[in-house]
Amino acid sequence: MKRMILLAVAFALMAGASAVGKERPRGSVAPPPSAANRQVDYNGFAALTADLAPYREARRVDLARFKAMAGQGDTLILDARSARAYAEGHIAGAVNLPFTEFTEESLAAAIGPDRNRRILIYCNNNFSNDVQPVPVKAVRLALNIPTFINLYGYGYPNIYELADIVDFNDPAVGWVGAKATP
Repeated sequence: MKRMILLAVAFALMAGASAVGKERPRGSVAPPPSAANRQVDYNGFAALTADLAPYREARRVDLARFKAMAGQGDTLILDARSARAYAEGHIAGAVNLPFTEFTEESLAAAIGPDRNRRILIYCNNNFSNDVQPVPVKAVRLALNIPTFINLYGYGYPNIYELADIVDFNDPAVGWVGAKATP
């Protein structure tokens, strides 16, 4: 009996070991867990992300347009970086709501009742300085991407994203806070 149990355990370990290191094909979706969490919808997020790609691309603007839009009417510049990074420096006029704090209520408080209000976003990867408070993040994980997707997903469609990479020492940026030294 002990021998059969040991053989069964060894077989299970070998089967598990043969699966280790095997990667799913790029673009494939992992099978759902056996106990689904109804409060997490990866497939819904992936579908929203794919659907938004062309929309987002059409709403990426250069610095001149970003700044012009910021000066028009009821426009909000939203800085979704951490409160610490925002306190160390940000684009003048920006309102801070860290991405980790996005909820229906916090977004409504920061943006206001008009879901069609124009929102301008930027992140660390819009700056060439690569110093605190804007160290460059992994390109495919730049904060602009999840910020855009989440704002849209929460019902705010009028989003524009700074497309340029700029030096925050450039007066055209309108940086408030510590300046980088050359």
